[in-house]
Order: sequence, then structure tokens, then C-alpha cells
Amino acid sequence: MSSWNTYSFQDPMTPIMEQLIMFNDHAMMIIIMITVTVMYMMVSIIMNKLIDKNMLEGQLIELIWTITPAILLILIALPSLRILYLIEEINNPVISIKAIGHQWYWSYEYSDLKKIEFDSYMKPMEELSNMEFRLIETDNHIITPFNLMIRILVSSTDVIHSWTIPSMGIKIDATPGRINQGNLLILRPGVFYGQCSEICGANHSFMPITLESISMNKFLNWMMSF
Repeated sequence: MSSWNTYSFQDPMTPIMEQLIMFNDHAMMIIIMITVTVMYMMVSIIMNKLIDKNMLEGQLIELIWTITPAILLILIALPSLRILYLIEEINNPVISIKAIGHQWYWSYEYSDLKKIEFDSYMKPMEELSNMEFRLIETDNHIITPFNLMIRILVSSTDVIHSWTIPSMGIKIDATPGRINQGNLLILRPGVFYGQCSEICGANHSFMPITLESISMNKFLNWMMSF
């Protein structure tokens, strides 16, 4: 069971990721139905001799195999468009965090309640504790409250990076000279990991992202400590 889980999605931590996983299951069921039907028809044609060399057309079956794919495409397109709309929708964010990509680390800015800036580098192996993960642990975590709408503003100072946390269903390109935005509504406290998912140079795989979700009271205490 543990090896099977390595090929599945991470547990969803935001409503968007929950919707993405449900849409994946929905689309996979349709694809499996199509695959099984096509395989059955191929085997059926190969294994029998029920053919009619004089048949030139079959309007009913042609109508069916034209309308059916159209219906299936609509069943896939409608939930897909809905999720795309939800990903872009940002409703009254409480906090805005700016993430700036560098070769090869991230820097973060909190400017809503108090001016806070810090860099986030990957922790070297010799500094890791027993409960920390190799290559994805950082020296400074992004601290956010849960159950509140958060806006992430992403940019870059050099090349294209990509700010990505898979368990939250968020992936924002960091493009020089441009600010892209995304939203987070984290459902529970915890520590979540991501990495730059754009090939940005020799140390591309060494600029991880660590986000820590805490309660609002603890978040305010953390801000006051700066």
C-alpha cells in the first residue's frame, strides 16, 4: 500500500486541490470507459466474421459515434472550466505575501501588517535535525495562518522560476519584470513542501519551498517577534 501511495496525489490542503483531485478522478473514469469500450469493439471485430461487404452506410451508428464524443467532451470541459475560474478567483485576501525567485533561493516580503523581509535557502545536510527532510527543508519557513484567504504575489529577479506546492494545488510562474498572483486557503495547520518546478539553471533542484500553517494568534505573535 505504501508503494502505491507514491504514485497518487498528496493529501489536499486547500479547496482548490480537493477540486483538482475530484476532477482527475472524474476524467479518469471517462477515459477508462472509453478505453474499455474501444478495446471490446476491437476484440469483437477481430474474433468474429459478422461482416457485410455490401453495407455502404449506417446513419444511426454514425450519428451515435458523432454525438457521444461531443457529450463526453462537454462532461470533461464544464468542470475543468469551473476549476480554472476558481483558481483565478481571489476574494478579499487578508494577507498578501510576495515571493521573489533568485538563482537559487527564494526571498519573501510581508508588507500588509508589518514590513518583514527574509531569504529562504535550502538547509545543508549537516544542519538537518532528525525530523527534517533532505533537499526540501529551508532555513526560513513561510509562515501563514490557516482558514484565511492569502494572496501570493510571485516574481523573479533573473530567470523564470515557478513557485509550486503540490499539496495545495498551486503553481505560479515567477517571470522577471512581471508579477503573477495566486490564492491560498489552507484548511489545517502543518508544514508543507514544494520546489521550483521550472528548469532555472544548474542548481534548479536546490531551491525548495517550505510553508508552515499556524493559527492566527500564533501568526500575529510571529510577526511581532520581528
